[in-house]
This record gives sequence, structure tokens and C-alpha cells, in this order.
Amino acid sequence: MGIPGSGLAKGLAVTLKTMTKRSVTAQYPDAQPELPPRSRGVIALFEENCTVCMLCARECPDWCIYIDSHKETVPPAAPGGRERSRNVLDRFAIDFSLCMYCGICIEVCPFDALFWSPEFEYAETDILDLTHERDKLREWMWTVPAPPALDPAAEEPKEIAAARKSAEKAAAARAAQEQDDKQDLKQDLKQDNKQDQKQDQDEGREQRPGEGDA
Repeated sequence: MGIPGSGLAKGLAVTLKTMTKRSVTAQYPDAQPELPPRSRGVIALFEENCTVCMLCARECPDWCIYIDSHKETVPPAAPGGRERSRNVLDRFAIDFSLCMYCGICIEVCPFDALFWSPEFEYAETDILDLTHERDKLREWMWTVPAPPALDPAAEEPKEIAAARKSAEKAAAARAAQEQDDKQDLKQDLKQDNKQDQKQDQDEGREQRPGEGDA
């Protein structure tokens, strides 16, 4: 059984210890806070990568992503080819008054069109102004930090490994082709030299009888 009042004494000791320390107050907004590198501020849009697949809007649990698009006909790349149709993005908006910052839209995007930005200063006096269109989302794209460096001990990504193997195979094939070309060139040179020597010998044999008659 503890001494009566020991808990109170410990609490007062912590209080007195804290009272003697100087408090540190961040003078925001004059001094910006140092945010972690993976802070979830807002969602930025890289419009060039968006194919209007609608996957982000379908997977959003809050239904706060609004996308509009239209189809355009693309002429054939070569004469005689068929025309193709493609989706053109008309509107991409996110209602941040509904967004719960779960990041599902970023995770499911197959074309890397959405990114987390650490930007957090987008408060509005009117809740309707929290619906930001694609122009504003594109501006936040420039605040997205660079991806972290890969762990040296990590396994090589499959895409990079496949590309490296393909490049090595192509390089090996080129080297083998160059080696074969060199061998063929050497054989051709040897064959030409043999033909030249034989021709010289034949010409010498033809001249000898004439020299004896003379």
C-alpha cells in the first residue's frame, strides 16, 4: 500500500517542473509550421494524366468528386486507318467540405493523375467556396513534394526490372549482330585476299611462257 498523498505529490512535482519551463508558441502565420513530408493537405490534379476513367469518382465514399467530359474524334494516324474517339476532360472538381481525406481516389487512380499536396491554407468563409475546380487543383500540383528516394535494400520494381532485362537483351542482340558482322567481314576479306593471290598467280603463269619464248 502506497503512502497516502504520494500521487498528489507526484502530480504537483510535474506541474512545478512544467511551470519552470519556457513555453514555445509558433507565431503562425508569420512562421509557417514544419509539416511532415507525407502530410495530407489537399488533393492536387495532374490534368495531362487524367483519362476520365471515372474510377476516382466511383470509389469515393463521400461522392465529393465531380467530373464532366465529352468525346472527340481523333483522325487516323496513317492513311487508311480508322478514326478513334477519346474522352476530353471538361470539369474536375472536388468538394473539400465533404472530403474526408481518406486518399482512396489517389490510390485507385491507374494513371497517377491525383497526388497529395501539403497545402492546407484554403479556408473559406462560405462553404460553397470549398468546391475547387481543376484550375485550382492544378495550381496545387506544383506544391506536391518529390517522391522519397527508394530504399537501397528494397526489391527492384517489376517495371524497372522488366525494362532493364529488355534493354540487356537488346544490347546482347546488338553485340552478337556486330560480332557476326565482324566475322563475316573477316571471312569476306580472307576470301578476297585468296582470290587476289590466285589471280596474281594465274597472271604470273601466263607471263612466264612468253618470257621463255623471248
